[in-house]
Amino acid sequence: MPRLSAIIITKDEAANIGACLDALAFCDERIVVDAASRDGTMMIAKEKGARVATRGWTGFGAQKNYALSLAQGDWVLSIDADERVSGALAREIQSAVASGKADGYEIPRRSSFCGRMMRGSDRVLRLFRRDKARFSDDVVHERVVCDGVLARLKEPILHYPVARLEDAIRRVDQYSTLGAEKLVASDRKISALSGVVHGVGTFLRVYLLKLGFLDGAAGFMLAVANAEGAYYRYQKAWLARQRRA
Repeated sequence: MPRLSAIIITKDEAANIGACLDALAFCDERIVVDAASRDGTMMIAKEKGARVATRGWTGFGAQKNYALSLAQGDWVLSIDADERVSGALAREIQSAVASGKADGYEIPRRSSFCGRMMRGSDRVLRLFRRDKARFSDDVVHERVVCDGVLARLKEPILHYPVARLEDAIRRVDQYSTLGAEKLVASDRKISALSGVVHGVGTFLRVYLLKLGFLDGAAGFMLAVANAEGAYYRYQKAWLARQRRA
């Protein structure tokens, strides 16, 4: 049976890491790469039997590639601390690894917002042969680049990123800053109206195209939060370029 490694990057995830690691008990090894947490994340991870390493924060892509370099399994499952693998998904992952019919697997992901699980889902490439894939070097919104045959699993990863509205506001600020840094370093043209255009487009995509309206008030709030993230990402990038001019 091929060996399976789970990799997780963390920073101040004491509220999540224990449950995350418990759900990964089926893996042959669990690796946590921590970026100087101050809330007991590393202690909890060690108590749960995970292999823990520390590394200064250099961005999501670089951090996950470092975690990948520590993995020893034939297969790797990349999971975030605020995500959970159900028993049904664990069994499907084990079956996929045993069959070896593909080199990487996309997995549906369902996310909650302020305590309510949203109906829509996206697909994320999280399970792959260790020697067939790596993460892009993006500071934020990194992705798995897999050199091989891809397939899809049916059972979803359960994602719990936003328990309270305050969490959504904090994430909007954090991720829009990282996204703005990425935009500033790119060749993309940005104007004072870019934030408005992308904000409106993001709202329409989340609320209408992704059927967010089916989730009532929570779906509307999620669409607004996503729109704000896009707006502030472009506005922060535009302002940064103005300061450089």
